[in-house]
Amino acid sequence: MLRFSGAGVSDVGLVRPHNEDAAFVGPYVAVVADGVGGAAAGEVAAATAAYAVAATALGRMGEEPEELLLDGLEAARTNIRRGVQGDLTRLGMATTLTAVVCDGRRAVLAHIGDSRGYLLRGGDLTRLTTDHTYVQRLVSRGELRPEEVVRHPWRNVVLRSLDGDPVHEGVDLLPLAVRTGDRLLLCSDGLSDLVPEPIIAELLAVADPHSAAAALTSAALEAGGRDNVTAVVLDVVEGPMVVGDGQPLGALREVANVVDPGAVRLVR
Repeated sequence: MLRFSGAGVSDVGLVRPHNEDAAFVGPYVAVVADGVGGAAAGEVAAATAAYAVAATALGRMGEEPEELLLDGLEAARTNIRRGVQGDLTRLGMATTLTAVVCDGRRAVLAHIGDSRGYLLRGGDLTRLTTDHTYVQRLVSRGELRPEEVVRHPWRNVVLRSLDGDPVHEGVDLLPLAVRTGDRLLLCSDGLSDLVPEPIIAELLAVADPHSAAAALTSAALEAGGRDNVTAVVLDVVEGPMVVGDGQPLGALREVANVVDPGAVRLVR
């Protein structure tokens, strides 16, 4: 059976007063969420979404990954909406989310916003996700060169995020043809905005997942650390099913950030 053997690191960075990234690392599900910059209660939106997706996958292990991801995202939207209704100071809270679920045979990635997913195979790095941002739209239309993105004044404008609005643009669902020996990276834009992809590829190849995640996070801090930084590194391995919940990171470590956490226990 295929599963993940991984680890993650989440750091507040050198500028922000608190961490609005939330992540979860487990053997069959991993999530990175980043509260949308400038919106109210980003840490609540991120932690609530990460929890909903992880808890759905943990509670229904073995079901189709696409179904688990879609149901987890719908639960996230419902709880974000409930969180706003219970506290109007949270009006506008939203989050990005990139998550991967494996059922032992197949892995599927869900993506909304500008967090990212990468695949490292045989030393070659492939970006799996497309940013849902204004500048990426310009790049896709040929109106902006990729090297100009870092200087564009609207480079942080996210066009699609996970919020409580029942009328929303869809999530990207990407079946992944992973195999034993592959390494996946899920990260917030606090990493990908500051560390060039050739350096990401180099550091992602560090021997064990925790060391790779720590090296990637350190590189973002050394580059200025102007945002929260989260890196989740997953090795695709084969073996018998393992029992274990997983590790929460960032804002997900504070239970108070999660709207309606339910009954599923996430902490080892």
